[in-house]
Amino acid sequence: MKGLVIHDQLSIPSRDLSWSAARSSGPGGQNVNKVATKVILRFDLDGTATLTQAQKRRLRKLAGRRLDAEGGILISAQAERSQSQNLERARASLRRLILKSLVAPKRRVATKPSKSQKRRRLRDKRRQSEKKKDRAPVRGDDS
Repeated sequence: MKGLVIHDQLSIPSRDLSWSAARSSGPGGQNVNKVATKVILRFDLDGTATLTQAQKRRLRKLAGRRLDAEGGILISAQAERSQSQNLERARASLRRLILKSLVAPKRRVATKPSKSQKRRRLRDKRRQSEKKKDRAPVRGDDS
């Protein structure tokens, strides 16, 4: 199998990728009982040297339940009727996942509400309280 090109500066070497085929439960008529069209693509995340530790961490988080016990990512594809199309679909799915992991999230800058925002919030809170107080039943002096 050839390597996987992610973008101009990054490609995953073929030694980090492996795949196997199994019988699919998808479309295919009687062919589904004879031909192994489902493809399971495995990417050796722990063993790869092409990604940085931060990228691996993000990819591990994005992979979720696709992560196996040996530190690999398993991508399964069975939507198509041919093995080669399913392999390409799995490779495209892995590529999208890796591309997502390459983008570092922006750090959140903690901000405080301004004085006017605090005043407005307290004013609205007071109005709401008075509105609800006015709805309460009036107690009489019958006692």
